[in-house]
Amino acid sequence: MSAMIPRIEQLSSRVVRVLGCNPGPMTLQGTNTYLVGTGRRRVLIDTGEPSVPEYISNLKEALHQNDTSIQQILVTHWHHDHAGGVPDIFTHIRKDLEVSKLPRSPSQPEGIGEEKRQYTYLKDGDVIKTEGATLRVLFTPGHTDDHMALYLEEEKAVFSGDCILGEGTAVFEDLHDYMLSLHTLLDVNADLIYPGHGPVVLSACSKIQEYITHRGAREQQILNVLRDNASDAFSSSALVKLVYKDTPEHLHRAAEINLLHHLKKLQKEGKIFLVGDSEEKWKSNL
Repeated sequence: MSAMIPRIEQLSSRVVRVLGCNPGPMTLQGTNTYLVGTGRRRVLIDTGEPSVPEYISNLKEALHQNDTSIQQILVTHWHHDHAGGVPDIFTHIRKDLEVSKLPRSPSQPEGIGEEKRQYTYLKDGDVIKTEGATLRVLFTPGHTDDHMALYLEEEKAVFSGDCILGEGTAVFEDLHDYMLSLHTLLDVNADLIYPGHGPVVLSACSKIQEYITHRGAREQQILNVLRDNASDAFSSSALVKLVYKDTPEHLHRAAEINLLHHLKKLQKEGKIFLVGDSEEKWKSNL
């Protein structure tokens, strides 16, 4: 377990972290939200969950301590532990704020709170400026279809949202896209990562490479089983028993979800294919 994250912490001359006060198995000690900039108006990255008065109180205190206000809100992705606090900020801090994110893909209606206020949509490569900070949008889908990271030029740092966590590994909806996003982040050659959950990552490239290596090793295990039994086709439940043979059996159901993400990625790449009508089975294409 990492060290306790303070509810408010000045991480650098231009980054203040305000903890979302929503601890849990998926959120670790809570969602990290960040005030970015050095001036009287700063950018807020992510907003925690809805209906957490302690977070709103902490955010107010952080703004007061730094004699600043919110210029605009950037939301890394649609999940409620990142976008959910926006209506409470409207209610308790300031109503007329612009809230920006990347659009869902495929497109679907989105709105903020009961009033369904509209987001301002960004695109890959867009630049957001505030006094003391320049943020560049990096489209990093995989965890969600609308996920973005933000590159802070002045610090060679990345706000990674849920693409990279401060501890443990991230979950994802689409592994093929997620792996491409990891390489996108690696190519940025950042020095540090301000993650959506967990402590600051000081060796950014090493952490990203660790994620890539972890997923690559699991993928190779799957391919090895299918290649070594090229004449056979395997259901996902049968593959779990072979690929995750060192994992306790009561965890195999959860492991199968992960496995299916890997299988869909390998199918996308043409390395394996599906056979069978009544039950989906997988075979090597190599």
